[in-house]
Amino acid sequence: MSSSAAAPVSRIRWRRGEVTATGRSWRDALELTVQVEGEGDLSALAYPSLVGVPEVGDQVLLNTTALAQGLGTGGYALVVAVPDRLPPDPEGPGHLVKARYTPMQVMVQGVDEQDTEHHAAIAAADDLGGMPVVVADLHSALPAVLIGMLATDPDLKVAYVMTDGGALPAAFSRTVTGLRSSLAGVVTVGQAYGGDVEAVTLHTGLLAAKHVLGADLAIVTQGPGNLGTGTPWGFSGVAAGEACNAVSVLGGVPVGALRISDADPRERHRGVSHHSLTAFGRVALGGVALVAPRGLSSELGGQVGEDLAGQPERNVVVWVDTDGLDTALGLSPVPLRTMGRGYPEERAYFLAAAAAGRYAALQIPLADDATAGDGAPAEAAAPEGTGS
Repeated sequence: MSSSAAAPVSRIRWRRGEVTATGRSWRDALELTVQVEGEGDLSALAYPSLVGVPEVGDQVLLNTTALAQGLGTGGYALVVAVPDRLPPDPEGPGHLVKARYTPMQVMVQGVDEQDTEHHAAIAAADDLGGMPVVVADLHSALPAVLIGMLATDPDLKVAYVMTDGGALPAAFSRTVTGLRSSLAGVVTVGQAYGGDVEAVTLHTGLLAAKHVLGADLAIVTQGPGNLGTGTPWGFSGVAAGEACNAVSVLGGVPVGALRISDADPRERHRGVSHHSLTAFGRVALGGVALVAPRGLSSELGGQVGEDLAGQPERNVVVWVDTDGLDTALGLSPVPLRTMGRGYPEERAYFLAAAAAGRYAALQIPLADDATAGDGAPAEAAAPEGTGS
């Protein structure tokens, strides 16, 4: 490169600091307070499996890029290294690289690798056997979908399949940590990592949920940290439609958890969000059951009905009774929050997610004989009685 060539533009905001306190820890995550010269104390997050366990007095190298931008999900400085006390070399099995060719790429063992005990099962598996799979575009829907499933049948085994549209480390999610006792397991797919089971693709991740974890149902969402731009196609939740396609290809029953709100100040997210209408209505080409909850206000229920009236024929709109779901949501083992708002402020959003979970749970006995050729239910309830 010529000496006169312009230097590449920096893409990371680097800082050095000293750990002054340690805070909460969960799964593979540890909160820290780090003092940075000229900037004071910063809230930081370390992943011990990547950088070791920082201690008070350690000098740490930080990435503060997202923190400086004030991003809601990225409210931490991230510890990149503890330079003076590096962790030992990894000794575990596996040769799948995730977060590939970034400075923080990691090596994991995938369920679909040749050397694993599950490789033969995954290689032979080609079908989900009609397993219902609820797909949502936001990570915040996960607990509500699970609550709807288990409120309908507490004996169901449910797997969470985490895609790579948001956070890549599963450890970032305190929600997942809080739900561990209620989940059959967590599968991280694509570039996401840190689940109980790792998989190369969403397809093998879904097969692992069914044939390795023995799940009756699965939930697919991205990790925390939806990326949106205010444009019709520029949001990471578009992948929810692709997830429905994967479920259809594998012989599962895709169920869409609609993003519904009467609290969001942005018009494009009121009623049924344009994110849901785009991902499920235009990207999911194999057909998906779109679940709307009964028990909404008459005004919001009417708006939801209007918003869903233009769905393609391959998608079936199902209005589901929500008796008991408000009580179950109120007893959630983890905080219910989305876009900075909680339950019951965003009641419609969480109720819609729980209703999708309930609907999926009710499809299990029907999976072999009550599905239409496009993967959607053969019959759907009419949208009467949507008001409270």
